[in-house]
Amino acid sequence: MRFLSLQSHVAYGYVGNRAATFPLQRLGHEVWAVNTVEFSNHTGYGAWRGRITPAEQVADIVCGIESLGLLPRCDALLTGYVGDAALADVVLETAAKVRAANPRAVWCCDPVLGDVDTGIYVKSGIDAFFRQRAIPAADLVTPNHFELEHLTGRRVGTMAEALDAARSLLAGPRLALITSLRRTDAPADRIEMIAVTRDTAWRVTTPLVGFEIMPNGTGDMVAALFTAHWLESGDVAEALGRAASAVYAVLEATRAMGERELQLVMAQDRLVAPPRRFAAEKL
Repeated sequence: MRFLSLQSHVAYGYVGNRAATFPLQRLGHEVWAVNTVEFSNHTGYGAWRGRITPAEQVADIVCGIESLGLLPRCDALLTGYVGDAALADVVLETAAKVRAANPRAVWCCDPVLGDVDTGIYVKSGIDAFFRQRAIPAADLVTPNHFELEHLTGRRVGTMAEALDAARSLLAGPRLALITSLRRTDAPADRIEMIAVTRDTAWRVTTPLVGFEIMPNGTGDMVAALFTAHWLESGDVAEALGRAASAVYAVLEATRAMGERELQLVMAQDRLVAPPRRFAAEKL
């Protein structure tokens, strides 16, 4: 399959396109990566160098891909971190172009806003863009727990609350993937992902891999992997289980190596054949 991916880029570490591109390529897929920022490292370090890619440059690169006649062959659009509100229109225009060229293409929108340990780390107005414009137009939306609460304005502490909040996002999308769910009524040493449609839901549970500083980029990786497996199999439960198994395997390897950044290259075989398999269950 072929993916057009509009996400951030870092020279060091694995977030955004760096967390999505290699896993997809290792699974045998083509990725046309368009970078929305060019940073030395992700912002979790507190200091970084680089700059947000000008909106006109991102648009121009997409136009170049379009001019080659490639968009009809695009199976999915992945979008994530939007560094500046000026890029919002480019994201929507790109989605419109992909869909016009291939109506079967899927748009996976990862509404990158922040996380439970950082709070919001994007510029003002980005959350409104995702809530009001991007999510209603997407096919698949992949918020983490923090983003789910922020986007819906709801506290999520139980599975019932998580399902209700996820379904409130489905006015446009047909599927919501909550990439990290930490319920107050679930064991503290486990973490869950849930995939929710308007009338069905699935859950996969894995052990919580402990880190002094949790690696960034797991949400970017799981969104890409889930989208690929979902498109390939057409089976939500299978896609959820395969994505969760691969992410858990990479996190285990990263912890064993004592690294802060996801060890995608060293653990690349685990992306294809995770040593431990986790199956999704229907709720």
